[in-house]
Amino acid sequence: MEGVGKFFDSVGSIFKGGDNLPWCDPDIIAGCEREVAEAGNEEQKNESLMRLAWALVHSRQPDDVNRGIGMLEASLENSNSPLQTREKIYLLAVGSYRTANYSKSRHLLDRCLEVAPDWRQAQNLSKLVDDQVSRDGMIGMGIVAGAFGVGGLAIAGIVAAATSATRKSTEKK
Repeated sequence: MEGVGKFFDSVGSIFKGGDNLPWCDPDIIAGCEREVAEAGNEEQKNESLMRLAWALVHSRQPDDVNRGIGMLEASLENSNSPLQTREKIYLLAVGSYRTANYSKSRHLLDRCLEVAPDWRQAQNLSKLVDDQVSRDGMIGMGIVAGAFGVGGLAIAGIVAAATSATRKSTEKK
């Protein structure tokens, strides 16, 4: 019986998904926002904005994630170093993943991995994107197969009814 439970858990995990990316609570976001407001100089403000962007794209709230994506896109051209550019691109990939824009996430991760092929975070997120795309494909195929099954049953029912009606009218003659 234990094996059956594990089977259903594994099948359920296909549909639930799940990832190992951290989530960020609203109170952390609020703290980051205060930090940005209280920043004393431009360098502190830029560091605080990066922490806020990180917190936003790791939020469970879609509006926060979209806000983080907007902040990162707006600041991408003003990056101080290649490392900061890479970090922003990675965070954009996280935000794209969280908003189910997997093709954009994949593109951004490819850019990250071109620069740093051994970057473990980008590799892990890339695997999550691939897994999610595969999962979505399996669900889509199941929906299509189900639709064809229902459609096939409906057609079979119509044919059976027509055949039955034809037989009855032939028998009456």
